[in-house]
Amino acid sequence: MHILYVFSDGKMNIERLTQLVELVGKQRLILDLSCRKKDGRYAIVTDRWQKFSDVFVDGPTLERLAAYADEFLVHGVDVEGKRLGIDEELVELLGSHSPIPTTYAGGVSTMDDLERIKKAGKGRVDVTVGSALDIFGGDLPYDTVVRWHKEQNLVSQR
Repeated sequence: MHILYVFSDGKMNIERLTQLVELVGKQRLILDLSCRKKDGRYAIVTDRWQKFSDVFVDGPTLERLAAYADEFLVHGVDVEGKRLGIDEELVELLGSHSPIPTTYAGGVSTMDDLERIKKAGKGRVDVTVGSALDIFGGDLPYDTVVRWHKEQNLVSQR
């Protein structure tokens, strides 16, 4: 896996993204659209999530960027790593507007958070769990999360 940057000085370089798609194919790309709230909107952040870009996560942006990737990865940076709950508003936005598979990360601390993501994301947003897992020092049993995920896959296949 390689990480290639498509942002420079807070601006998205669509030419670079286009070249990347031409080189490796859209089906091999996952775009990281990790974001933080700024003036009531979700701005994509860069440079270890410290710098706000001029690109906001919203319906038109998700629609446009879907042409360049097979999946989006979106960290809710405002809640990431804090284990204080998810950014439900962001999950709802992703579930309502993302035209391609999307994985959300940030703030998960309980099994209820996984259910909230499922509901707010309209069953269209996947989740990744990090520091809340017991294997990383958290309280959430890894085996329980895996079991829940497998159950969700079975339900969606019916």
